[in-house]
Amino acid sequence: MSKWYIGAGEQNDIVISTRIRFARNIAEYPFPCKLNTKSRTELNGKIRDAVSKDNKFGLSFVEMKTLAGFEAASMAERHIISPEFASDAGGRAMLISPDEDICIMLCEEDHIRLQVMRPGFALDEAFSVANEIDNLLNSKFDFAFDSRIGYLTQCPTNLGTGMRASVMLHLPCLTMNGSITRLISTVSKLGLTIRGAFGEGSEAVGDMYQLSNQITLGISEKAAIENLKSITLQLCAQERAAREEMIKSLDTEDAVFRAYGLLKWAKLLSSDELMKNLSLVRLGSVSGKLNVPLNTVNELMISLQPATINAKAGQRLTPRERDFERAKAVRERLS
Repeated sequence: MSKWYIGAGEQNDIVISTRIRFARNIAEYPFPCKLNTKSRTELNGKIRDAVSKDNKFGLSFVEMKTLAGFEAASMAERHIISPEFASDAGGRAMLISPDEDICIMLCEEDHIRLQVMRPGFALDEAFSVANEIDNLLNSKFDFAFDSRIGYLTQCPTNLGTGMRASVMLHLPCLTMNGSITRLISTVSKLGLTIRGAFGEGSEAVGDMYQLSNQITLGISEKAAIENLKSITLQLCAQERAAREEMIKSLDTEDAVFRAYGLLKWAKLLSSDELMKNLSLVRLGSVSGKLNVPLNTVNELMISLQPATINAKAGQRLTPRERDFERAKAVRERLS
């Protein structure tokens, strides 16, 4: 199986990836914010041991303190762990699959943050895997649960199912024609939220957006997923309609080819330049104007972020050194 940003999937001209995340807490322990490092480490060990007895997914146990700062930041850039989780290694660990499509963050905001990712539009598949692992953990531990409220979580916005389902969308045309602002307001009335690619408070760099369910209380997982499916397909239809019109414009076509030319020949590339121009190249690819594989564009968008370049080099590079390595990697892939 490919890493989530390399593999293909349904609706992959727009839907980059799918994620299902469950928040769970073990009843006998206080929330992580109330645990010291020793207690967190003890709890992490119990969860590790429970999973290792029935580890069909090949999950490896990693203590965050063993990772360099840029290695943890790279995992956040690749959406494997949250930026908050990467920022503090104290008493934190994770269980992660070889392909990085399954990650269980231990002692993040909650005791367990189970995440399953899939390339393309694959909500049912991702939910099935997440649910299987959740059932395994539930058979080993007594989760904090209230018959009226549902799963108990540190943040009240996750009470109930404790589930966040999301899809990563590339919406360049809805961004360029200004429709995205109206759509953000519209979907919020339907129990969903549109944010930047890295969640709350992040910008939509490279015209990448995260669409996810906002309501977890008083709604079933199935209903939340079906609602997300419906709105995702509507957004895809609107993006394609906008694309069909905009790509007829000579100005749009010119912007696509200029972006391709810059990426193919630049000797230095900043992160912002990379994402801005790759967004246009991706538009050119899905509209048939450019012969650049989507998988190549997706991989470049993720693998050439600052910390990920540092992680590949095994050291902290200067911004200029990163810009040089980034441009070199793009030239090689587009040659």
